[in-house]
Amino acid sequence: MTDRQPAACWLTDMDGVLVHEDEALPGAAEFLQRLVDRERRFLVLTNNSIYTPRDLAARLAQSGLIVPEEAIWTSALATADFLKSQLPNGSAYVIGEAGLTTALHEVGYILTDRNPDYVVLGETRTYSFEAITAAIRLIEAGARFIATNPDATGPSADGPLPATGSVAALITRATGRVPYFVGKPNPMMFRSALNRIEAHSESTMMIGDRMDTDVVAGIEAGLETILVLTGSTRRADIEKYPYRPNRVLDSIADAIELV
Repeated sequence: MTDRQPAACWLTDMDGVLVHEDEALPGAAEFLQRLVDRERRFLVLTNNSIYTPRDLAARLAQSGLIVPEEAIWTSALATADFLKSQLPNGSAYVIGEAGLTTALHEVGYILTDRNPDYVVLGETRTYSFEAITAAIRLIEAGARFIATNPDATGPSADGPLPATGSVAALITRATGRVPYFVGKPNPMMFRSALNRIEAHSESTMMIGDRMDTDVVAGIEAGLETILVLTGSTRRADIEKYPYRPNRVLDSIADAIELV
C-alpha cells in the first residue's frame, strides 16, 4: 500500500502495541531492539498523563521492555511543550498527577490557584469535587481551558474508569467552555514528538492500535501509519472509517522486518 523508503524514524503507541495490562506483547522486545540495532530514532507515545517518563520506563522494564525515559513522549509532555510555545513562563491551575505537574514545572510554569493563565486538566485516579469546582470558577473568571487528552475512559482490572474526557465534559457543561485537547487524536502531539527527535513526517512511521486516535492523527500529521490488531481496533472495524492505515498487521512482531 506504500512506495515509501524504509522509515528512518518511528513513533509507536504503548498500550495495545507494546504492552497489554503490563504484559509485553509478543515481538515487542525484539522490535525495540531492532530499532536500537538499526540506530533508528524513535519515541514511545502514550495519552496517559499520570506518570513521568522515568516512571513509565520503569513500568516497561518490569514487563521486560527496555525503553530509555528520553524515548517516551506523553500527553503531559506534549501539553507542556504546547503551553511553553503559547505563553512561556505562564501559570496554571492543574488537576493531574506527577506526570503533568513535573512536565509543567520543567518548562518553567508556575502552578497556582490564584488567577492562573490556564486551567490544565489531566488524568488522575483521585478527581475531587473541590478541585473540579475550583477549575470551573477559574475558567469562568477568564482562565483558558486545556486538557491533556480526550479519552473518556481508562482501563482497570475492574473495568472502565472515568478519564480526562469525561471530567472535561463535566467542566464544559458547567462553563460552556470546550478545552483544547493536546493529546491524540490531535496531530499536534505527533508534531511535537517529531520535533523532539528531529524527524520529518515523510520519513517517519507511526504504529498504533486505534483507528480513531493513532491512525487518524498519524494521517493528519503526514506520517505513514501501521495499525496492529492487538489492541482496541479489530480488522472488521476498519471498514467503518473513511480513512485507511498504510498497513494492517496482526501484531508488532510483524513490523520487525520493516525496520
